[in-house]
Amino acid sequence: MTMSFHTLNYPSHVLGYINKHRTHYKTRTKPALATPPSSILLQTDESGNLLDSKKSSGTNTASISIDSGASLHGHANTVGIIGGVSVHSTLNFLKKLVRWGSRDGEDCLPFVMCSDPVLNKELLSHERSYFSSPTGKSEHFQMDHTPIVENLRHKRAFLEHSGAQCIVMPCHISHSWHDEVFKGCSVPFLHMGECVAGELKEAKLRPLEAGSPLQIGVLAPNATLTAGFYQEKLQNEGFEVVLPDKATMEHTVIPAIEALNRKDMEGARNLLRIALQVLLVRAVNTVILASDDMRDLLPRDDPLLKKCVDPMDALARSTIKWAQSA
Repeated sequence: MTMSFHTLNYPSHVLGYINKHRTHYKTRTKPALATPPSSILLQTDESGNLLDSKKSSGTNTASISIDSGASLHGHANTVGIIGGVSVHSTLNFLKKLVRWGSRDGEDCLPFVMCSDPVLNKELLSHERSYFSSPTGKSEHFQMDHTPIVENLRHKRAFLEHSGAQCIVMPCHISHSWHDEVFKGCSVPFLHMGECVAGELKEAKLRPLEAGSPLQIGVLAPNATLTAGFYQEKLQNEGFEVVLPDKATMEHTVIPAIEALNRKDMEGARNLLRIALQVLLVRAVNTVILASDDMRDLLPRDDPLLKKCVDPMDALARSTIKWAQSA
């Protein structure tokens, strides 16, 4: 089975398939949804309700209309994936599930993926509401998060009705409301913070300095740090959490994000390296780098990256572990 990426113009779309053959990826530069030939593609409105579908023209993928109560998968290990602020990040997470959860691309775990451009924009607006003012001080305008939470809850409920037996959100910002979205959920709903904290606990790390507490750094944009869920989950496992101080945020982290938005990759990369070094000299064992954009700035062989942990990786491993035990 060959998996290709196709651009779809639907306001919200879902992918579900069971891969029983070797899977290959073909990528295009435009943001898109991964759709394998003969997969089931469903069009939904912003509330997650199915719309009438028609045969797709110009592709080998057919859209079909099914009852909203019908299940796409009868498998006990079907995973439901709610896309987040970045389609690119969601697809990277999906690639990890396929690559790590199968034997040479064979027998990939079944999944249903929901990606909504409206939700993408809402999450991005929330993240950008934490900004740097002309005076250099971080400010935040209060937003009504109710539409985001309701949207996420609709996606969660839709995935449950579609047969998902476990749900994940490969998005840092979405986890700001994980507990609210999880309320009333009938299936396991993995938390990225719990996954990464659990893995660090299992690693049996030792303090870098004798007599000192075991410290874990967290580096992320303001919106994620303010939500505080990584700090909470790490502290629940007995870790002492070290965050960037005010000066580091105002002079390295926020400017790095601004440079990234200007496409000044070299400037953003240099600022990120400084921010990481500032945390590491404070005797932290490792740094949770809770930003896909920041992580992608550093080359894979960068020594600093080896000191970092990617929560997305922990979520993917936990998802695969759940699916294999289901």
